[in-house]
Amino acid sequence: MDSSQTSRIVDLESISLHIVEEGPANGEPVLMLHGFPEFWWAWRKQSSALAEAGFRVVMVDMRGYGQSEAPTDVSDYRIANLVDDIVRLASHLGWQRFNIVGHDWGGIVAWAVASLHPMRVKRLIVLNAPHIDVMADVLRKMPSQMVRSAYIAFFQLPSLPEALLSARRFKLLVDALTKTARPGSFTDDEIERYRQQWQVEGHLKAMLNYYRALIREARPALGRIVPPVLILWGCRDRALDFRLAKESLVQCANGRMCVHRSATHWVHLEEPEWTNGHIIRFLAEDHELDRPEPGLFQETA
Repeated sequence: MDSSQTSRIVDLESISLHIVEEGPANGEPVLMLHGFPEFWWAWRKQSSALAEAGFRVVMVDMRGYGQSEAPTDVSDYRIANLVDDIVRLASHLGWQRFNIVGHDWGGIVAWAVASLHPMRVKRLIVLNAPHIDVMADVLRKMPSQMVRSAYIAFFQLPSLPEALLSARRFKLLVDALTKTARPGSFTDDEIERYRQQWQVEGHLKAMLNYYRALIREARPALGRIVPPVLILWGCRDRALDFRLAKESLVQCANGRMCVHRSATHWVHLEEPEWTNGHIIRFLAEDHELDRPEPGLFQETA
């Protein structure tokens, strides 16, 4: 952790979450939610840039990750509980309205927060994570996406995924990072830091329980997203077809998408300057005055 960052555990009654904060205390608030299989440190190439731009950045260890509490039941990882964590955290921090940035699972939760609490979310930025309503439709229409998502079915099995993923010093999880990213995107030291988190008792089960709850949970549709949305997408994502990004954009009342053709699922780590520039510009815009046509604005790199 950098000297400019502070770390603490926040007791939200229902759960304790670990957060890392950076930037001026009176800066506009930005909550940053990581995905699988990372932790708050996923945003190591974004937080300082946002802090230097004047934002108050809070990076969250999602429940079951990092130093946050890891409940044991699958039902503890339902979307409603994950959303409640974020809304309670924002209230604890004294934030009536806040910006939210999410990647992968953090992006799925961010979509849901914006849907269920539209008056609390000022702006939403999602990196390589689909609006959850579009997933089933794309799976039906695209057999290739069903093949890409086969790991989710595997994760539904009891115990076996934990055993296989932890074998040989978490080799399959390491491969999930290094073999889906550009060569050199994750250094040996960085991989070791991830291993230290994965080996904490209960963490691996918690990480898989996100996927188990996703399949088992009956939930209402999220519907149209009201707050302004920016989708950032690395087009060489091996797990998520680009059609998911396009269909997610359709769900936004005021949305735009910027894509990077040569980046993978890990666009925030592979292209930090591109990612940071888009995030900062979007957060700095006056969306009350500037309302682009829904879903029509797109940039590529």
